[in-house]
Amino acid sequence: METQENTTETNLDIQITAKCGHNLQGKKSGSLLSFLQVAIDGNLLGESDKMEINLLEQRVDYNFTCCFSPPKDSQALSDVSQKPVILTVMEVMLEEKRGEVKVLAIGQAVLDLLPLLQGVCSFSSTIPVHPVNGTGLKDSYLGFTRKQPTLDVCVSVLSPLLSEAERSVTNLLKVTVETAYSVPEPWTLPSGFAPSPFTYAAAMSVPLTAEEDQVLMFCEGQLKVGGQREVKGRQKKRPYQALLVPGNHCLPGTSFQAQPIQQESGELTALEDRTFRNEAETKKNRVSWDTEMCCFLDAGGVSRLQQMITESRLWPVEIMRSMVPLEKLGDDSVEIPFHGLVFVDMGQLLYPGVSRTRGAYTVHPFCMTELLNKRGVSVLKEQARAAAVLVEARASSAAAAPHKKAGKKVKDPKEPKKSRADDTAENLSDSEPQVNTERNMYAEARTYIIIEIALDKPLVPKTSPEELAKRMKALIPPKPQHPVGPSPAETAVLDFHRQVGNAVAAVSEQYYELFGAKCRLPKRLSPEQMLTELMGGLNVSGRYFTFKEQIKNAVVRMVRDKLWQTEPFTDPERLQTFVSQLYVNLVDEMHVALNKIYSNDADKDSCEEIPLESSQLMHFAREAQLLGNYKLSAKYYKELVARHPDEPLHKFEWGSLNMLMGDYMKAEECFRDAVSTQQLHQPSLIMCGVLAMMFERYKDAQTCLERAASIDPPSVPAWTLLGLLHERKNEPILAERVFSMANKMLGEDEVNNKPHTEEEKDREQNFKEEKDLQDEGETAVSAHSQPAEQDPEFVGRDPEEYQEPSAQDDISTSTPAEPTCTIFTQTVQFLLRNNALQMAEHALSQELLCSKGSPSGSYLLNLAQLQLLKGDYCSAAAGLKQVLFHRDQDPDAWAVNGHCHYLQGAFTEARESYEWSLVFPQLPLDSHIVLLRLGSIYRLEKKFERAKDVYLQACEQSPSCLAWLGLGAACYRLEELSEAEEALTVSNGLYAENAEVWAYLTLICLRTGRQEEAEQCHKYAVRLNLQEPSLLKEIVELMDQLRFPHLRSCFETTAEDNSTGSK
Repeated sequence: METQENTTETNLDIQITAKCGHNLQGKKSGSLLSFLQVAIDGNLLGESDKMEINLLEQRVDYNFTCCFSPPKDSQALSDVSQKPVILTVMEVMLEEKRGEVKVLAIGQAVLDLLPLLQGVCSFSSTIPVHPVNGTGLKDSYLGFTRKQPTLDVCVSVLSPLLSEAERSVTNLLKVTVETAYSVPEPWTLPSGFAPSPFTYAAAMSVPLTAEEDQVLMFCEGQLKVGGQREVKGRQKKRPYQALLVPGNHCLPGTSFQAQPIQQESGELTALEDRTFRNEAETKKNRVSWDTEMCCFLDAGGVSRLQQMITESRLWPVEIMRSMVPLEKLGDDSVEIPFHGLVFVDMGQLLYPGVSRTRGAYTVHPFCMTELLNKRGVSVLKEQARAAAVLVEARASSAAAAPHKKAGKKVKDPKEPKKSRADDTAENLSDSEPQVNTERNMYAEARTYIIIEIALDKPLVPKTSPEELAKRMKALIPPKPQHPVGPSPAETAVLDFHRQVGNAVAAVSEQYYELFGAKCRLPKRLSPEQMLTELMGGLNVSGRYFTFKEQIKNAVVRMVRDKLWQTEPFTDPERLQTFVSQLYVNLVDEMHVALNKIYSNDADKDSCEEIPLESSQLMHFAREAQLLGNYKLSAKYYKELVARHPDEPLHKFEWGSLNMLMGDYMKAEECFRDAVSTQQLHQPSLIMCGVLAMMFERYKDAQTCLERAASIDPPSVPAWTLLGLLHERKNEPILAERVFSMANKMLGEDEVNNKPHTEEEKDREQNFKEEKDLQDEGETAVSAHSQPAEQDPEFVGRDPEEYQEPSAQDDISTSTPAEPTCTIFTQTVQFLLRNNALQMAEHALSQELLCSKGSPSGSYLLNLAQLQLLKGDYCSAAAGLKQVLFHRDQDPDAWAVNGHCHYLQGAFTEARESYEWSLVFPQLPLDSHIVLLRLGSIYRLEKKFERAKDVYLQACEQSPSCLAWLGLGAACYRLEELSEAEEALTVSNGLYAENAEVWAYLTLICLRTGRQEEAEQCHKYAVRLNLQEPSLLKEIVELMDQLRFPHLRSCFETTAEDNSTGSK
């Protein structure tokens, strides 16, 4: 948008054409001679010719065109947006008695020029004509049909007022001042139906350009008595109502829609405020404006608006009540009566995608110090001074200076005489209370006003999900999905194995035909002779040629799909090298195929290996991670990733393990790999954002977290971490918006997950019945109470149907439950689960700031878990004491306390805590680890029966190698050797590389007399580096006990032989 200095040479050229009028009727039925006056902002643009009405068609053809050519600057464009074109129908009447021509205004129509600012070059409209002062223009009736008098008007410009580029950087701001509730008690209506003698005004200043401001004045406030609510669906009103007839006060196509209090963005939205608001909006007096004012902002004004909100999000709005004209308040010595100050929170207009804010704001007593901190000047005072200067200028220019008397003031002959009403106003103004008392009345009455501010376009555009997906793909490109089924190389290998099997079957059939089914070598033939005879039989029968051709095709596929060789060799050496490689590969694959064929019979007799599913591998990996065996956990995760390369969850869990190990580079690689596999994997996106924040790559972090927050179902940790990122970037308004979204989602989740009992349902039904009775009572009361001043369009309507919902309804039906935890609690839990300790500590600090008074139990529990992961056991133990003092019924708190004592070696205290954690109906989250550690403590204390029960419970809930090992060890100590061996065998099948399992199997084999099996098991235990000295010592002692009797018997036999020989 060009500035005013650069555009003064050009003017806007707006042509307004009034074509014709329909259903117009003057004072005398049967004839009408009329013309049109077209004006804007009190300035007459032109008059049409006097035209007679066509009685047959009930039409008057004016065909009148006038031009409006203001300078093309921002102020003129703002005037176009808020000041309508007024078309007045003037009737020309001839007085028969006097013979004079009388002109009378009989109707008025209003046309808005706002479409011209939206890129429209021309538009036509049929606008209603409303009577002036309720008389003059009559409604026309044809039969039983009532027809509204109208005018057909066309507006056009040669070129758009704003180009496409200008429209993209400019904006329209709409400010709606609705109603001030709970006004001071002295604000009462006079007796009878007399209007209030006071003027109720509100004013605020908004940017127009980069240097200029524009003032929005709302001067048409109307005092109304209490008794019922404002009418629901009432229309918004235009500004400058003094120039309009009552029928044109309302803006067509606009209305006030009911909005729950909890969705407002202002003040007085807490539960404790809603009862007060319900009473104020129902019973107490109020001042109603219901006026919407639109203004234009050029590119500089938009930038300045955004900058000013960033610097100070609270914008002042001033209100006043006065009986004297505004120009009489311009003197610095005169205080504005009932001068109030409202601070509207404009911060939400900087939220991405937000273009509207509405709320109730408290009216404070005017304080110049507070105003200077926010904006700097009083808008009402400046407007009063400007009005006073304008009045003085008009008076001085029109003054008749020649006739003056010494010592006496010469009265201006054109100055109107002071009426009795003016004297009364001055006397009342002199007798009004002191200013400080007036200001304090706002605070005593708790006055508040509802204001709405809306923009045509958001100041900060919201990033679309498509744009976020595009940025995410640019940051982490997606991987192509693996093809379903085996790859071409795998298919070639499987086909080769199949052909090897066919060849083995053909050779076997030929062998049976030659030598019989018993497969015994005939004594008359040597092996070489049998081979020669077998080859001859294969050639004669044609079997050799058949399987040779089949294997040839399989070898060709192996060369093409596995070895990736498709072109002929030109170098003999390279050919020889490739042939050698191919030979080795074929021999290896042949051995694999033969092992598969000839291992089937052996597998039938041997104990089959237990196949491990992916869920079991995931369980084993988490178990090893929680017990500190990170190497074994990583092995399981690697196997899961190899099995399921397109599953992002396994890569994500592997990344969490690397976070715990402190290998952040490897962790980020895993998380990014998960995102590249599935771009919508929300946990991986969050962790990518967390790591980017840790490494201060804030742009990448914002991309990842915004993408995670845009995915359904919404994630509270994603939104919360995005808010922490905005705080770190020093963007408090964006952080507030994100935290607000997170709190909203948290409340919705808790409401959706809250179980509804029968008692609650009965209570809700009873409340609904009471509310119906209350509504009936309010309807009966409202039928006898009418507001002092009503808009004409609502006369005759049902008050109950059009009343706004009460604040009490909001309390009862739509009040969200108080959250049991904060957004930071959920975020800390997510970060602790994924071992992001640095960010978890930062989120914990935010949770501590949000806590009211002392730290909450969830904060202390999360802090203890963080300290445990860091190895600070003493601090964790001290914090857990406080947690258990307040939350002694929490199984998770007892479990964490047990882990803390267990890691410190205090097994007695650990056992007591573990036992308490298992007492409650709800088990702790990590109940499997609790059972394993409790069982190990029982084994240390030689309470093998209890250990057996605990390990048996663990095997039933979530079986694993360690659970079966513990059960087998307990059974062994109880001399239940068969049960122990069975449990250890299952444990060995789940994981065959546990040295302790082999050690116990060694003991069982030794005690059952299976020496060879014992030696084999002992070798495995030693090879796997058994780290239990007690078990090693026990095995050695048991071996020695079994060897000594044998040596003693051998020694006694040798001694007897020696004695016999000596004799």
